[in-house]
Amino acid sequence: MKITASHRAALALCAVILTACNTNPSVPTAPVKTPAPARIGLALGGGAAKGFAHIGVIKMLEANGIKVDVVTGTSAGSVVGSLYASGMDAFALQERAVALDEGQIRDVNLLGGGLVKGQKLQDYVNAQIGNKTFDKLAKPFAAVATDLDNGNRIVFSRGNVGQAVRASSSIPGIFMPTVIGKHKYVDGGVVSPVPVDAARELGANFVIAVDISAKASGKSSTSTLGMMNQAIVIMGQKLGEQELARADIVITPKVGKIGAADFDQKNVAIVEGEKAALAALPLIRKKLAERK
Repeated sequence: MKITASHRAALALCAVILTACNTNPSVPTAPVKTPAPARIGLALGGGAAKGFAHIGVIKMLEANGIKVDVVTGTSAGSVVGSLYASGMDAFALQERAVALDEGQIRDVNLLGGGLVKGQKLQDYVNAQIGNKTFDKLAKPFAAVATDLDNGNRIVFSRGNVGQAVRASSSIPGIFMPTVIGKHKYVDGGVVSPVPVDAARELGANFVIAVDISAKASGKSSTSTLGMMNQAIVIMGQKLGEQELARADIVITPKVGKIGAADFDQKNVAIVEGEKAALAALPLIRKKLAERK
C-alpha cells in the first residue's frame, strides 16, 4: 500500500497522542513556606533587687551562643536591659552590678513624703550608656511604663533612655511619678510585669521572657503601704500570666526569698539567673531548631 502524505500526518498525530498518554500530568504544588530566621527578643521583667538575676541569664545565653536581637524591660528589667542594649556584654554588666551602690540611684525627697525622686537613677543609666539615645544603642530596646492618668501601657523606644528607664522603674508608693511632658508615669509592672508583647512589637519572632516578679504570698498586710503593694502584686500577677503565655520560653530564676531592697544579695541573684538559664537551654535549642 502506498503511504500518502495524509497517512504520514495521521501516524504523527497518533505518536503525539501516545506520548502524551505515557507522560505523568504535572500537578501544581503549593509553595513551601520557609520560616523566617529567628529574631530573638529578650523580655526582662521587674522585681527591684531581684533584677540582678537578669545578668546571670544574659551570661548563660551569651556563653552558649544564643544571640539576642532586641531587648525590652520593665522596671529593674529596663535598667539591666538598657545597659545590655547599649553594647555591654554580660561580664561588663556584672562589673557594674558589683560596683553599684544603692546610694548611686536613690535620691529621697523629704518634702515629697520620703519618696525616691528617680533623677539619680536617670543620671546613672545615661552615664553608663554614654548618654546615647534609643536610636544610638547597639540593639533595639524599649522600656515599658504605665501612664498614671489613664492606666495605658506605654512603650518608650525613642529619646532619652535614662528618663524612660526612670519612668519604667517608678514603683508606686516608693518613687515619685516621672513627669514627661503633660503626663505622669509609674512602674511598667502595673500593666506589663514581663514585656513580652513589647519585644514582639520591636520585631522579635522568638521571645525569651525572664520572670522575677513577686507572687502573692497569701498573707495580707495591715499597713497601708503593705496592702497597696499586695494589690499591685496581685494585679500584676494576673496580667503577667496572660502576657507570659505569649512568650516562646519563660525563664524563672528562684529569687523569691530576695527582698525588693536586698542589694546585698546581688551575687545570689546573678547565680540564680545563671542556673535558671542553664536549665532552660535544652528547650531553647529545641524550639529554635524546630524553626529551621
